[in-house]
Amino acid sequence: MPSTQLTIRNVDPDLASRLRAISAERGESLNATVLRVLREAVGPDARRAQLLRYATWTEDDAKEFNAALAEQRVVDRRLWE
Repeated sequence: MPSTQLTIRNVDPDLASRLRAISAERGESLNATVLRVLREAVGPDARRAQLLRYATWTEDDAKEFNAALAEQRVVDRRLWE
């Protein structure tokens, strides 16, 4: 599969500095670092992890969610008379 090249403009100095520091810490190229960060943020594995997080609630999560819904279901009868 052919690879695609992207050009990213207007990278603020702090972000560029942090990416370079991460690259140096890991002993990898800046390009490899940026690709890894992008994969972790928006790649298929990141999406699966995000979906798994939303699909696996604890009992406390469910209670909190249901309590929030209950607050929204209160009807102010004065508004409907």
